[in-house]
Amino acid sequence: MSRRPTDSTEVRSGQERRELFVTTGTVKWFSSEKGFGFISQENGPDVFVHFSAIQGSGYRNLEENQKVEFDITEGPKGPQAANVRPVA
Repeated sequence: MSRRPTDSTEVRSGQERRELFVTTGTVKWFSSEKGFGFISQENGPDVFVHFSAIQGSGYRNLEENQKVEFDITEGPKGPQAANVRPVA
């Protein structure tokens, strides 16, 4: 797992401060019908991903076993992916 701080290591979300780390992983599963899924990290827990966290315009979807790069934030139920983008 590679983790490096983003250009802006701290962001404000309401009153909450969150650390962001760029991480790579593999899509474990993603349901386009439900709009969410999970990404596996090499050395960490699986990370929840919502379709709204996928970068791009139009229809946003992820494929099983797709390599992605993303930021990790702390969601209401644990680690959550943000700024998800495919790795070429």
